Amino acid sequence: MWDKKPMKTSAVHARIEPQTKEKAEEILRSLGLTPTEAIRIFYRQISLRGGLPFPITIPNKLTASTLEKSRRGEDIQEFESIEGMFNSWKK
Repeated sequence: MWDKKPMKTSAVHARIEPQTKEKAEEILRSLGLTPTEAIRIFYRQISLRGGLPFPITIPNKLTASTLEKSRRGEDIQEFESIEGMFNSWKK
């Protein structure tokens, strides 16, 4: 699968908000991955798929409005459990 020759590498530098970095790295640790391994996986998937390995779309007007309200703390519903959330959709 992988060539056994020594691999040449290239550096990738990025700036990211500290809280986003900490949260992401905590999740990566729980998966047994380092940030470098995660970036390699991400880049490999981009190369294999010829694009991002997940869809990126511009939100429609309703979604954009809902996201903006959420950022302002308006019209937010909280649930005690996942089941409670799913049950609210049946109403």
